[in-house]
Amino acid sequence: MNSKKFFKLLVPDTRIYLIITTVLTGIIAYYNPYISIIGIFLLAYLIYYNLKVTNIRREEWTRYIEDLSADIDSATKQAILNLPMPLTIVEIDGTITWYNPKFLELVQKSDLLENNIEEIINNFDLRKVIRQKSEDNLVINNRSFKVLHNVIKLPKEHSSNFIIMLYWIETTDFENLKKTMNQEKIVAINVQIDNFDEVMQNTEDAFRPLVIAEIDHRINIWVNKLNGIIRKHAQDKFVVILENRYLEKAESKKFEILDEIREINMGNKIPITLSIGVGAQGTNLIQTFEFSNTARDIALGRGGDQAAVKMNDKISFYGGKTKAVEKSTKVRARVISHALKQLIEQSENVLIMGHKYADLDAFGSSLGIYRAVKNRGKEAHIILSESNPAIETLLNRILLEEEYKRNIIGFDEANARVRDNTLLVVVDTHRPSFTEHPSILNRTNKIVLIDHHRRGTEYIQNTVLNYHETYASSTSELVTELLYYMDDKINIKPIEAEALMAGIAVDTKNFTFKTGVRTFEAASMLKRAGADTTAVKQLFQDDFETVRLKSEVVKNAKTYKEVIAISCFEEQTRGAQLIAAQASDELIGIRGIRASFVLGRKNDKIIISGRSMGDINVQVILEKLGGGGHLTIAGAQLEGFTLEEALKTLENTIDEYFINEGEEI
Repeated sequence: MNSKKFFKLLVPDTRIYLIITTVLTGIIAYYNPYISIIGIFLLAYLIYYNLKVTNIRREEWTRYIEDLSADIDSATKQAILNLPMPLTIVEIDGTITWYNPKFLELVQKSDLLENNIEEIINNFDLRKVIRQKSEDNLVINNRSFKVLHNVIKLPKEHSSNFIIMLYWIETTDFENLKKTMNQEKIVAINVQIDNFDEVMQNTEDAFRPLVIAEIDHRINIWVNKLNGIIRKHAQDKFVVILENRYLEKAESKKFEILDEIREINMGNKIPITLSIGVGAQGTNLIQTFEFSNTARDIALGRGGDQAAVKMNDKISFYGGKTKAVEKSTKVRARVISHALKQLIEQSENVLIMGHKYADLDAFGSSLGIYRAVKNRGKEAHIILSESNPAIETLLNRILLEEEYKRNIIGFDEANARVRDNTLLVVVDTHRPSFTEHPSILNRTNKIVLIDHHRRGTEYIQNTVLNYHETYASSTSELVTELLYYMDDKINIKPIEAEALMAGIAVDTKNFTFKTGVRTFEAASMLKRAGADTTAVKQLFQDDFETVRLKSEVVKNAKTYKEVIAISCFEEQTRGAQLIAAQASDELIGIRGIRASFVLGRKNDKIIISGRSMGDINVQVILEKLGGGGHLTIAGAQLEGFTLEEALKTLENTIDEYFINEGEEI
């Protein structure tokens, strides 16, 4: 770099020579004016000659640049005209001002000039392309394209300030390859017979082989239709492998195998139901099978007789038309009871937590677990932040005793009592966000879950003991059986027995819905333990204001699709949740009504309570709104909705349910 600068100093331009000549002429004029006249004429000639030569060179250089620019412009025009991809120039509003032959060949239309690009290309959004830099997988005449763009600012003399060049890069082969690979991905399916033992026990010996053969035959036919392979690895379990393209076929027919298996009548006295767990779109085979196992567990947790399809974080459900079959064997209850007993004895202290806005089932089962812990001589506390009308009467009676007053605690005290060896028992819910205080779940790694609700996608993970039985009428029923097997008899106080009895009564609507043989057995155990049915009845008594509001809600109810009763109430009250539940119970008792929904306002939330007679699955409907429950009893809460918006959303969800079920009203 320095040598180049030195060279420039040694070879100066013409102006330096002229300056030197001028200086020398001036010196000569000082000493001899006559001789300087010759120098002046010579200097003038040199200046003239230099200007002339400079102009000639400038003109030649200009002609050279112009010729070169013309050559470049010609090459550019030829390149654009013969570009092997479609190219379009549009104005900022989308008006087409120019296009090349490849674009004309693509759209297969004429007279494109002055037309809007969004009218020529369906589903094309120019603003979206400008905003996102490109648009992928735009389909034009069965060909896929990625659209790139370049915004060019024009000189001021143009009428438009900008033009946009659109480059249409074809990705058809890539998209076809991507589609083929997606279709050929492996799908893993776990199929399990929900009630195999119960079916076999209730089928005569001569017919059992026929029932088993018919189940295998129908499942094999279904798998063959999907071009899959099947292996039976237990009496009641199958593994199925098929390609992703055939999963769409199974979903479109809503897993008709569920109905076909339920229709088997080869001497079996109870219907046979399946739980199907489907895993798809996993990054590898291991993850795909993990998805399948998780989906099957969810299907079983929701009561069986359904298929759950898990694709990454998305889970879809099909079926779920029948109630969970009550298990006649109590082996699992005895095993769980023994395991819970050991966990309590090995723990330093026990915390018991139900769901927010506790009802009699949550509070009653909490009291049952509390007594089980105290019978083991361990420290126990029930986490309950506040009362509500559903449990107010029972809580007031409980708090009359000093023992309960000390051991029913709020969040701050519960948080302080969590230690390294603390056991946390969660009752009547399996959803972390529904618990009284979700943050406590992260404070201990010893969690026991006892619940009877149909499983949703949100679930408490990493439990050391999980007693989730959807056939049970209530969590209080499950806890009653656990108490019985812990000490070979129920060793509880009468008020605790009444709380458990009330929990069973509230979830069965006084032994009407979801009531099995084991429900009455649990009730008889509680009766022998000192439960007073009159005292239990008093726990359900409402004040005059609650009865008035409930009557207003029932009075204002309207029918939707002729068989669904829906009512709303705006009035703010502490007992909004209780009123909604009781009013929906009243509405379902009306002749011709197959399902009922009541919407009310509780603080800044809209609460929805749903009931049905069993042929409409209110759980599936309210699950779409973030709720859950059972086939006949479910609820949901909506935030950020007005009552009118919540009502419209509910109606749309009901419409969607009937479309998916293929049922017309």
